[in-house]
Amino acid sequence: MLLVLTMVLALAACGGSGKTTETQAPAAAGTEAAPADAGSEKVTLDVIISQYGNYTQAWWTDFEQNFEAANKDIDLNIEIVSWNDIYSIVTTRISNNDQPDILNISGFADYVADDLLMPATEYTSEALQANFIDSFWASNEMDGTVWALPILASCRALFVNTELLNGAGITAAPTTWEEVVTACDAIKATYGDTVVPWGLDISTDEGQAAFAYYTWNFGGGFVDANGDWALNSAENVQAVEFIKSMIDGGYCNAAPYTDTRYPLQDAFSAGTLAMMIGPMNMVSSTSTVKYEAVSIPGNGVGLGVCDQLMVFKDPAVKEQDPARTAAISKFFDAFYECETYSDYMVYEGFLPATKDASDNLAKNAEKYTVGGDSGATGSSEYFATFCAVLPTCSFYPMQKAEWMDVRNGVIDVEQQVCQGLISAQDALDALQAEVVG
Repeated sequence: MLLVLTMVLALAACGGSGKTTETQAPAAAGTEAAPADAGSEKVTLDVIISQYGNYTQAWWTDFEQNFEAANKDIDLNIEIVSWNDIYSIVTTRISNNDQPDILNISGFADYVADDLLMPATEYTSEALQANFIDSFWASNEMDGTVWALPILASCRALFVNTELLNGAGITAAPTTWEEVVTACDAIKATYGDTVVPWGLDISTDEGQAAFAYYTWNFGGGFVDANGDWALNSAENVQAVEFIKSMIDGGYCNAAPYTDTRYPLQDAFSAGTLAMMIGPMNMVSSTSTVKYEAVSIPGNGVGLGVCDQLMVFKDPAVKEQDPARTAAISKFFDAFYECETYSDYMVYEGFLPATKDASDNLAKNAEKYTVGGDSGATGSSEYFATFCAVLPTCSFYPMQKAEWMDVRNGVIDVEQQVCQGLISAQDALDALQAEVVG
């Protein structure tokens, strides 16, 4: 019997992520949630969250305390890790068979390939699934399975300096590519060399974003309706030729091959750039420029960006522990609860990936404060503008194994075509052949 007892204790000590321990005695009546019965097991969840700002730790500390007070049978161990370190830390933990239960990071394809993740539908309630903005839920699908949840959203839209456009006789932001050219001509005629009409970044930093902006809104894109690479489609050829025409027409910044979006954003904030496609937070908080953010011309398709929350399988068991899975579900239900999630979005300065929080922040963002001691609150007008763009967003096909080759390839295509070294058709034909074999 002593030997058996020793073996049982040794096995208990070997528990990895999602381990369970004996609970404390029941709490007094009147607590938010009754604890598990004495002698039952308490679930511990290890959670790694990426650091989005200087105050990320403070928000998650409060969340952890509130969650544990409401869920006496669950112990959260939340660790905040900087983006500079998170990939190396997670890789090391995985190699040591010590992966967290829940991870916030960008990208999951490698983890899926190594059979490390649980499908999202196994721990996400039907109500929560239905609450995600459809395009953001679907963006985490790979081979017919959704593997992660969008922790936050960001999007790209067309920004226009309304004063500059109005001064050039343009009364509304362009909605078609023909109207873009008309507006650029008017701006050139009115302001000469003092204002750049159209900001363009086809650098190695974000040239793939430009490819997305134009090809999607000419009716093409990276893949076809079946998810197969379609890089040399007629629509893509037309889009790349249009980019070249904008440069040849003298509408763009002088060095689109090397200019990243950051100096372009600075120029827009300073009032010397009239129009550019950029992220929701591109205008400096100190800028006095009067501007609008509207849908990208053409089909109005925006570029969506989101990081993910994913759940690792418990490496200690073949069949996942129902108690662990239930605890993980409670974690996500609590995090994505409308008030809590709305608060986090304003706190960190991002857009929500859920429908109810989008509606809430479009009306009530002033209820929530930005992280830090500034006392700044959210802006309902800001959230109303950008949350309206989210349902139209498309995403890079990052789950496909060839993505990095395609990313670099389309940038090379843009640069060669726009410098007149090769035709758009020939460049895209070559890239398609290289990618599909």
